[in-house]
This record gives sequence, C-alpha cells and structure tokens, in this order.
Amino acid sequence: MDMAVPGDVKREWAALQTRRHFLGRTGKVLGWAAMASLLGDRALRGDSPSASYGQPSSPTAEPLKLPHFAPKAKRAIYLFMSGGPPQIDLLDYKPNLAALYDKDVPDSVRGAQQLTGMTAGQARFPIAPSHWAFKRYGETGTWVSDLLPYTARIVDDLTIVKSTNTEAINHEPAIMLMNTGNMNAGKPCLGAWLSYGLGSMNDNLPTFMVLQSKLNPKENNQPVSSRLWGSGFLSSEFAGVGLRSSGDPVLFLSDPDGVDREVRRKMLDAVNEINRQTSEELGDPETNARIAQYEMAYRMQTSVPELADLSKEPKSTWDLYGPEAKEPGTFAYNCLMARRMAERGVRFTQVYKRGWDVHDNVTGVLPIICQETDRACYALVTDLKQRGLLDDTLVIWAGEFGRTVYSQGGLSKENYGRDHHPRCYTTWMTGGGVRTGITYGETDDYSYNVVKDPVTVRDFNATILHCLGIDHNKLTYKFQGLDQKLTGPVPASVVKGLLA
Repeated sequence: MDMAVPGDVKREWAALQTRRHFLGRTGKVLGWAAMASLLGDRALRGDSPSASYGQPSSPTAEPLKLPHFAPKAKRAIYLFMSGGPPQIDLLDYKPNLAALYDKDVPDSVRGAQQLTGMTAGQARFPIAPSHWAFKRYGETGTWVSDLLPYTARIVDDLTIVKSTNTEAINHEPAIMLMNTGNMNAGKPCLGAWLSYGLGSMNDNLPTFMVLQSKLNPKENNQPVSSRLWGSGFLSSEFAGVGLRSSGDPVLFLSDPDGVDREVRRKMLDAVNEINRQTSEELGDPETNARIAQYEMAYRMQTSVPELADLSKEPKSTWDLYGPEAKEPGTFAYNCLMARRMAERGVRFTQVYKRGWDVHDNVTGVLPIICQETDRACYALVTDLKQRGLLDDTLVIWAGEFGRTVYSQGGLSKENYGRDHHPRCYTTWMTGGGVRTGITYGETDDYSYNVVKDPVTVRDFNATILHCLGIDHNKLTYKFQGLDQKLTGPVPASVVKGLLA
C-alpha cells in the first residue's frame, strides 16, 4: 500500500485485499511500478491523476438510486427469441421476391459480407421467397405474415424495428453481444446493469428473473447459458435468478424436513454473523453478496410459492393465453409468469425461447415455433394493457440476428433453409417509453441490407436504458482501470425515432 499509485487504486486494493487477491496481483507489481513512474509526483502524493478516475468503486456497491431522468418505464420484460427469427418470413414483407424464385442473390447485394461456414461453400445463393402470405392489419396497415395471426391483432401497439443489425454472424458471439454488449463472456448483462443501477421494487423477489421455455423436439436446440444473465464483474447479487419449470421453482428454497421457520431464521442469523465477521476480516466483496442472497432466499420461501400459484387466475386469463399456459415451462406459461412478476414489482424479467435456428425445413419447423409464441406474445401485451401496466412496462421482442433471403441447402417451392444473417433483422418493442404503431427503418428489396435508419445492437440497448430513465454513458462501473458500461467503448446512440 506504500507504492506510488493513485489514491483510488489504493482504496480499491483495500476493499479487495484478501490473500487470494494479493497472490493474484503479485505478477502485476512491475506494471504498477512502471505506471507510478509515469504518473510522477501526483502518484507520490496519492492524488488522482485526473478527474476521470472519479470516486472509488465498491464491488458490492448499493444500487445507484438512479434514474438519471424521469423514466417512462419502471420495469421491462424481454422476450428473447434465441436462434435468429427469419424476418423475411415474419414481418419484413418483400412481395417482389416471388418473381425471383431460385435466381441468385446479386453480387452487388451480397457484397463482401462474411458468410458462415454452413453456406460459404455453396455454389449458388438461390432466392427463397417466403412460403407464407402477408396481409395488412390495424389502422397502421402493417404487413404481417400469416404465421403471426395473434401478433397481427396488436400491431397498432407495437414499435417494429426492421433495421436492427449486428456485427456477429454466429450464435454465441451474437447472443452475448445482444445481452451483454460484448461478444466475449465476462461482462454484465442488461438485467444485471438494471439491477445494479435501479435496485429493487420488491424486497421479497429478485430484481432480475429469468425463465427458460421448453423446446419442441422438432426445433433446433441451440443452447443458452447462464453467462447471458450473469453479473460479470458486478457483484453476483445482481445476476438473474432463474425459475425452474418443474419441481421447486428455485432449488433448495424449501425448508428441510424437521426445520421450521423459527429454526431457519436462527440458523440464518448465525451464518450471517459469521459472514459479517469474515467480511470485516478479509474484505472479500462476495461475502456481502452472500449475505444479501441468503436474506433474499429466506423471503423468497414465501413469495415464490405465491408467485407460482396460478389457482386464483380467472377463466379470462386462460381464454387469453390459451391452455398451454397451464403447463409449467411453456412459453405461454412463462409469459403469464412475466405478467405476474410485473404486478409484483420485478424490475427485469427475461424469457428465453430457443428453436429459431432454422437452417433447414423452414416450412416444417417455423409454424410450430410461431404457434408456441405468437398467441402468448399477444396475450402478454394485451394482459398488461388491460391491467394498466403497459404504460410503465417496456416489452421487448428480439433475437440475436436474422436469416438469409437465400436458401441454405436444397430449395423447392415447398421447403427451404435459411442461414444466419447479421446485416438486418426485425425486432419490436411496446409499452413505456416507445412510440407505438410505427415501423422504423427499411431494408432493401432482398431483406439483405439496411437502406434507412440503421439500429445497431448498442443503439438498441442504449434506447432500452433510456426508456428506463438511464443515460447509457453515465451508468458505469470502474473495472480493470476502465469505466465499463453496457454499450461499451464503441459509440452508441439512443434511437430518438423510437421514443414516445
């Protein structure tokens, strides 16, 4: 601690100094010495070399008590369509492609785009028009595929973004970028940033909850992992808490046989006291997180069973969501649970639905996955609206990228496949903070390139944060000497054309 390093670095060391941390840092001593020589007298005085260092960051900091400005949305529900929904078959209508069936996508359209290894070796890139018809719906006259008859009913409530685009062409980096703002693992996800920045609206349920939907055996099982809802370098108390689709909603939440609530409380108090002593002695930031998590788990023993008890839902609920909503783990069930979480003040709920990775057999698989999701999305939006919750709840529907207009593998009038496509894909939002009944952005005649109002993934995330009252440039956390943020160091902008 006597080394000539900036004062805020010393304070960070003091907060983190355990034997494990000390040993992990011994290899960096020469680097610190070199930095100290560059910083000169200011470092010797222990002063901060510039205002950019700011105040010391605590790895277990309390929520920052944001928002930066009055939010339109208090909470968000993110319906993540993992695998890449084919925009050209759902919401990006291209009627002229029917006349171009089996003709190659022009080189001038494809340009120098990198292709995946699954289609880069194809001799041809034949155009595959959508197998399904489109019709106009709502007062906006929005074109919607016959695959989405329920979504078609709420188009006037949606903000449809046709110009979303990403830098990643394969699933893992693309889904990481969409969820964490970075293609590499180890960064906090959107929900963790919101949990850290805004804190909880309900002390009896986690701030950030995750629901994974069952997979139909016919769908492509593109996996997802807890890295997508992890807290990265933030304290683990800000990570998403997953609910299971069968058995206890959360493992080990129930009291063991023979242990009543009073005994459980005494045991927890004793463990917490040991943890507090450990924290004072060693300063390990995760000790405080563990205390908070034990306390939350204790409160969840009452709140989670009540949350998962659907017995008091009226008949109108099942008429709206459909019978599938009674089966735990279905997408419809998870959408209903997301509404119940919104009612109870859960800040951020993310529902994952895998299966959209339609490399082949589009006509066989896509109707199944649309049937599983279409009515439930409609029901969730309608339910929130009927209950007066949509005005301050932001609902997001998105995947990690789109699909190609050309066919992967064989092409016939009856069937085709579609590869990954990062250059353009369609997402939608509704609720607090966004303009409804609009379509934003345009793609070319092949649904291949954005030709108007592009929206990058970072812009998309910056806009979500804005709806919740957060300036994405100001929600930062100092880690490894950098002011880390969800949108990263690459410039990002709030898409003002989407805002109400």
